Amino acid sequence: MTVREATENDWPQIWPIFRDIVREQTTFAYDPGMSEDEARRTWLRGEPARTVVAVADDQVLGTANMYPNRAGPGSHVASASFMVDSAARGRRVGRTLVEDMIAWARRREFVAVQFNAVVETNTAAVQLYENLGFRTIGIAPGAFRHPSEGDVGLRIMWLDLREN
Repeated sequence: MTVREATENDWPQIWPIFRDIVREQTTFAYDPGMSEDEARRTWLRGEPARTVVAVADDQVLGTANMYPNRAGPGSHVASASFMVDSAARGRRVGRTLVEDMIAWARRREFVAVQFNAVVETNTAAVQLYENLGFRTIGIAPGAFRHPSEGDVGLRIMWLDLREN
């Protein structure tokens, strides 16, 4: 598996992953009725952001986008979003994408990475992030409406790149 910059030509493989995850409504606070064009604009960001795909045998297994968390005074902190095809889960695709993002953030001289909205019930993601050194610095209780769990918290997770 390799991680490389995403191109418009990757969109036909990214879209089904994006669509299915968003429609599931368990990990992303995106509108499940979002059109494909809206999704493409949301996911395939230009500079200073970066969008990548994890690929094996020309098959997109997962994708990530990364960017400054905020503009101006907040632009020294990175953020990112990750999506892994359901058929590729358990194959270290997520870990590979997160490690790539951390390396990118270091190259770009960000001082930290902040994930603003990690759904509390997404235990696989929480465990992965914690294993890579992230810590929860706050929880917005009930901020995510999960389709089967009801209102659950959104974690704010932080990795200080100056400490590692």
